[in-house]
Amino acid sequence: MFKALRILLLWCLAMPVPAATVLVFGDSLSAGYGLSPDQGWVSLLQRQLGDAHRVVNASQSGETTAGGASRLPTVLKAHKPQVVILELGGNDGLRGLPLAEMQANLDTMIRTSKAAGARVLLVGMALPPNYGRPYTEQFHAVYDTLARQHRTGYVPLLIAGFATDRSRFQADGIHPVAAAQTQMMQTVYRQLRPLLKS
Repeated sequence: MFKALRILLLWCLAMPVPAATVLVFGDSLSAGYGLSPDQGWVSLLQRQLGDAHRVVNASQSGETTAGGASRLPTVLKAHKPQVVILELGGNDGLRGLPLAEMQANLDTMIRTSKAAGARVLLVGMALPPNYGRPYTEQFHAVYDTLARQHRTGYVPLLIAGFATDRSRFQADGIHPVAAAQTQMMQTVYRQLRPLLKS
């Protein structure tokens, strides 16, 4: 009996234990809208990290910052992540919601994540040019301001490198195609690596 328990203990110790849990908390861009489950950038991120870290995707299509701020405490309690990748705000902008409210909600989520002991990687978004230059510039400035204020990890633009390339988007012009997901993952991964080493 003792020998069997000893073998079981040694086997458990030999199993790889994820060094960190990474929570991805976003909208349809992170939920993989229009893609098969293994094609989205979050799935590719788990493949990139391998067994070293665990990635939990709690993203929901259509999520706004208000919905995210309401839902986040329960998700943090359930998964206890060491890193939170916060990718929200796009739906606020597309709906023309007040930017002050969006900023306040993102601020709340950053503070809530930090209070739970997690490091934060804030992911910036962009709006189509038809929303007008003043609004789109003010929209993006929200992310710059919050990243600076809270000293978070920061990805200024999730779709960096192909934002104006229509061939990299699905028919709706908003959601990237499968071929663009690796580039999105790499954009996030470059800023995630320092947080995993902290």
